[in-house]
Parts: sequence; C-alpha cells; structure tokens
Amino acid sequence: MNGVTGRMGTNQHLVRSILAIRSSGGIALPDGGVVWPEPLLVGRSEDKLRALCEQHGLDRWTTRLDDALDDPAYPIYFDAQITSERPSAVRAAIAAGKHIYCEKPIAPDTAIALDLVRRAQEAGVKNGVVQDKLFLPGLLKLKRLVDEGFFGRILAARGEFGYWVFEGPEPAAQRPSWNYREEDGGGIVLDMFCHWRYVLDHILGPVQSVSALGATHVLERSDEQGRPYRSTADDAAYATFEVGEGIVVQLNSSWCVRVNREELFELQVDGSNGSAVAGLRRCKIQAREATPRAVWNPDVADPTDYRAAWQEVPDSHEYENAFAFQWRLFLRHVMCDEPFPWDFREGAKGVQLAELGRRSWTERRALGIPELTV
Repeated sequence: MNGVTGRMGTNQHLVRSILAIRSSGGIALPDGGVVWPEPLLVGRSEDKLRALCEQHGLDRWTTRLDDALDDPAYPIYFDAQITSERPSAVRAAIAAGKHIYCEKPIAPDTAIALDLVRRAQEAGVKNGVVQDKLFLPGLLKLKRLVDEGFFGRILAARGEFGYWVFEGPEPAAQRPSWNYREEDGGGIVLDMFCHWRYVLDHILGPVQSVSALGATHVLERSDEQGRPYRSTADDAAYATFEVGEGIVVQLNSSWCVRVNREELFELQVDGSNGSAVAGLRRCKIQAREATPRAVWNPDVADPTDYRAAWQEVPDSHEYENAFAFQWRLFLRHVMCDEPFPWDFREGAKGVQLAELGRRSWTERRALGIPELTV
C-alpha cells in the first residue's frame, strides 16, 4: 500500500477498508476459505510509516518501493500517491507482475492512462480503479430509482459539489496543498471530472459531450508547514454534460463555496413522472402526483412549503463504507476471478473527460467524447 500516510490513504483505504475487513474476520470465499489482507505500508517518511504501524498494530513498512515489489509475498500493489507520482509506480508494479488497484485519477493525461491500460493488458495482471461514489447509499438509491423506471423519461439533472477549503495557516486547510498546484497533478477538473464520468456513465447514461469553464478563485494558500504559495491549479469548475439520450446535466464543483445544502454533494434528477435529489447518503423523491402546483407571483409571499412535498427513500439495508465495499470486490476479483468492471480502462475514461473539460475551457466550446481505443 503506497501513499497511505496521506489523508485518504490512511482514513479510507487503510483504516476504514483494509483494517475494517481484518476486524470483521476477512472476506469469505465460495470454497470456504477466507481472504485475510496483510498490508505492507510504503512511503517516503520512516517516521510517518512507523507511527502509522504503531498506531494500528502493524509491523510491516518500507521506504523502498522496489524491495516491496520484489517480494513475492505481496501479489497486490495499491497506489494512493499524488497523481504525478502514480504512473511510474504503476508501471513498475506491472513489470513486477503485481495485480494493481489504485486511486483516481490513474494518470495526469489520457495518453499516459491508455499506456497503463495497454501495459496491464499485455502483462495479464488484474487491475482496478477506485470509483467509490458508485457505492454510496444516496447514489445506490438513485440508481435503483433509474433502473425501476421511477422517473419516466429523464429530462435533466443538476448537481452541486464542494465546500470552503480554508486557505491556511489558520484555520488549516482540510485538503493537501498539492491539490492546488497544477505541477503536482492538482486541480478540481482532474479530480472531480474523473468522478463525474463514472457517476454519469453508470447511473444516467454515457457522457456524450462536455462544455466546461474552470477558475482559480483563491490565488494564494498556505502549505502544511504554514508557508504561503501561489495557487496554480483550478479550484472551481462549472460544466454542462450531454448524457445518454438527450439528458442535460449541469454540475458545479468548487472548493470555494460555502455549503447551503443538506450534504456536500447533491444531484437532482428530473423526469416526466418524478424527480429525486440524491446526496452521499440520503435520497428524496417527489412523484408527479405529489408535485405542488407552483405559480410565479413575486408580489406576495409564497404560501407553499415545497420541501414538504418530498419523500425520503428509506435505507434498504445497512451500507458498508463505500471504499471498503469496493476493496472487497477487488480482492474477490483477484482471488476468485469474480467480475470487476471498474478497471484501468474505466479509469482512463475519467481522465479523458477531465482532459476534454480543460480543452473545452481553453477553447470556449463544447466537445464531443470519442470512444477510447487501446
């Protein structure tokens, strides 16, 4: 596990996924066996690695990636490094014959992403990319509504993601400083458009085109040591996507917005027979027959409580952490050859959308999404 001393690597992948799987007794296999993940932590800082192991009762760590890749006891390589460091490490893992699971984006541009796809295919190693939002309760409920035909004909969707990331040093930023440096693979377009690609593809339909406008709103921030630096990466993006059969989707992504919604991400889908608003955990619906009759009259106070006409979609079961759920699927894919459709090629699609989004921003025009060929 390379890069797990970072925020996401520690919290979501090590603690809430691998260690949670261990604490629950491992993963049961069809033949009666059990998968018991044994992590070897890799990183650049001996102090951070040692402290992380001591905190969680682990004893295996190294600062030498080559040694870890040479060890036959570890058949899987996981990467949660900064984006700019990922391709070279993934290439080395492929050459070492490891199965590979990694964070998104898998690469800083489409050409490099497709190179990783080709290398993994030629080496015959299993591969996967984290696409965690597909396994969040709110979006699982939304997907079920789509599959059940609740919306009738889907017309459009609009979404809002983001929150205010403090500039530092006080209050300290909630995200690492490299996120705001383009030279390190930062930028909200590359980060979030990778998410929007798989969310839209798998829930509403294939993304057909993108029209985007990015911005760097906060020009100076402070790093982890409190030193000021100039922001070189975009921290907000405003996009319109054509999806499936004529569905128009508007999505705002911003680290410079103060939250006035129930969750940090919300997506409203409107259809001929009903609408839904899905967040990370919750999902509410309003059927056609429950839709209030709205009349625009700015001269008098509106007596209608529009929010009261929405109905909560109940939980159908207890939901596991989304990262841990996908980790279980990948480990079963490696051990039992069970299907795992979220591979490097799917990850490359996200990079492609981010790249086209940036081009759209630069060229001030909508761009179609060509099919990726490997």
